[in-house]
Amino acid sequence: MANPLPLPAPAERTSETIGRYRDQSGPVVRIELPGRVPAWLVSSYELVNEVLTNDGVLYSKNPRNFTALHDGSIPADWPLRQLIEGDHLLTKDGEDHRRLRGLINRAFTPARVQRLEPRVRQITDDLLRQVAREARHAPEVDLVPLFTEPLPVIVICELFGVPEGEQFQIRDWSNTLLSHAAGPEQVAAAGAGLLGYLGDYIRRRREEPGDDLTTALIRAQEEDGDRLSDEELLWILWLVLIAGHETTVHLIANAVVALCADPEQLAFARDKDAWEQVVEEALRSRNSVVGVMFRYPLRDVRLGGTTVGAGEPIMVSLSSTGTDPAKFGPDAGRFDLARVPDVHLAFGRGPHFCLGAPLARLEARVALSSLFARFPRLRLAVPPGEIRYTSSLITEGPVALPVVLDPQE
Repeated sequence: MANPLPLPAPAERTSETIGRYRDQSGPVVRIELPGRVPAWLVSSYELVNEVLTNDGVLYSKNPRNFTALHDGSIPADWPLRQLIEGDHLLTKDGEDHRRLRGLINRAFTPARVQRLEPRVRQITDDLLRQVAREARHAPEVDLVPLFTEPLPVIVICELFGVPEGEQFQIRDWSNTLLSHAAGPEQVAAAGAGLLGYLGDYIRRRREEPGDDLTTALIRAQEEDGDRLSDEELLWILWLVLIAGHETTVHLIANAVVALCADPEQLAFARDKDAWEQVVEEALRSRNSVVGVMFRYPLRDVRLGGTTVGAGEPIMVSLSSTGTDPAKFGPDAGRFDLARVPDVHLAFGRGPHFCLGAPLARLEARVALSSLFARFPRLRLAVPPGEIRYTSSLITEGPVALPVVLDPQE
């Protein structure tokens, strides 16, 4: 067997590394994760689709099926442990998964999300006014801390009742937990900080209920305690507060870069009011979800001619499926609003399809249409190739997004 390929690779964006491995070494490759942990990477549209289709049948999400996690091969302080061992929706199979998903899904039904649009627009407008004020004092502004980051953070935290002064501490913990550059001590501190905060927050919400979804989950638990344990309630909040903002932060920023890098695409979006198309094309070609951890084969499986043993972790890359030439043609990596729509896997598929997809689409559509309407001559302050991206195996987007606005704004 060939030596495993490093992931991440030095001085390269994770999405670029995965795309390179797919094109040069094939859609199923042996990789080595931080901490020298071996795994498999599956990166083509066809094979990712095959794995996701067989969730709960051939593949488990439950880490008890990850052999090396329990035989002493992987150290106890491996930074990725909390992400893959938490007692949350993404580590459940079968009936356990359906039960928890049914409870959380109440927050993200299309009807409920549609009712959020006026508030999303209000938050967006408030943030853009702040962007305009900042631009009066500087030749360029950074859209990440001023706009693309706070919008999803505020929306998901308001939905679950997190007070304004506590919202961005959650963002800081999330950044550390998802960074492959963070050391074991940093990750442990962030994980303990977030779990401790959530435990205290649930206690406060029990004492002082509000008009929010945390209170609704507590009431559901009290009315039918056998269906939702205290531990499960804590991990539900852990998951929705992280996943509910992280990927949308980067989706919006990635779309801004794509539009500013190609004036013809931006003109098309404006002329055709094609913001829904912009979001779908960004999801396909600039997906912020790089890799999904993990699937564990319940028996030896064959993927693209390669045998993957039972209990060996498979990292599924969603971003690389949208740029797969075998599915989307030789120019698959190009952001192109004139492309004939096709089914992408940006939100996954099967039982673990992203339940926050309607909210992510709404936020991105409102954010992008409002941003470019408010600042019609917005442009990048640096070449696209100079933008720095996050260091994560899971999500990817600009660390900073410096732009120049219309001088009259």
